[in-house]
Amino acid sequence: MRSAYTPSVQELNALIACAQTGTTSAAGMAMNVTQSAVSRSIKSLEDKLGVLLFERVRQRLHLTDAGRLLVQDAERILAQLDQSARTVLAFSGTKQVLRVAVLPTFGQAWLIPRLPRFQAAHPEISLHIGAELGRIDFARDPYDCAVQREELSGGDTVCVPLMTERVVAVAAPSVTRTFGDITSMPLLQQSTRPTMWQEWFEGTEVEIKTLLRGPRFDHFGMVVAAAKAGMGAALVPEVLVSEELVSGALEPVFARRGLTGATYALIHPADRMENTAVSAFRAWLEREIVEGP
Repeated sequence: MRSAYTPSVQELNALIACAQTGTTSAAGMAMNVTQSAVSRSIKSLEDKLGVLLFERVRQRLHLTDAGRLLVQDAERILAQLDQSARTVLAFSGTKQVLRVAVLPTFGQAWLIPRLPRFQAAHPEISLHIGAELGRIDFARDPYDCAVQREELSGGDTVCVPLMTERVVAVAAPSVTRTFGDITSMPLLQQSTRPTMWQEWFEGTEVEIKTLLRGPRFDHFGMVVAAAKAGMGAALVPEVLVSEELVSGALEPVFARRGLTGATYALIHPADRMENTAVSAFRAWLEREIVEGP
């Protein structure tokens, strides 16, 4: 329930319009309402809050300190409200909404190219896909499920393993021709998983300090883009570069593929086991894993 002093949307719009135009008449034209309607909104707002929001100087409106503070918040609040409305409008015509958090590069390289098949099978479900690197707090974050590494599952969640992570060392053909040997190439680093190269070369005579040199990036999408641009060799999950390996944009620079011990999984709260959209998404993911591309 709205408090007696809480501004209405109309009052906030009038406040912003007056701040932008400097007069109630110009604000009325901008809002497509009468000047008197704008004046009433401003007076009502000032009465509710018990403060002056504008100083009237030579028929011009100038924001007071209180007015400037409220305008900043009003612009943010109305923008958020507009965004929420647009989000809801995007779901019109569907019976259910499924909100999925996904690791950014995995989502771009593997999940999203396959989603048309899910949409075709389940037109009644509208998808909202968000990119998230960290663990999802389902009590706080606006998601029904997540496709992430198994290690990011938390308490009171169901974790459905999908595929194990196999990494491959790759580089652009120009880098391979220039350096030849991977141990002489610049090694691209992934910030959130800084020990990957060290684990890859474990048991060899390559010095650790050599393995840690090279440009550092926040997520695998950036690492893959840097490798394609010829900045050096990248150690990445093979599932993220399957298209680049087929097209020749990247090529293996080491024959071995390696398992990291990580597993991509569908994670969702235990209390959403009966959610039909989550169940449909889970069944579809499991079929995609089995059937392949």
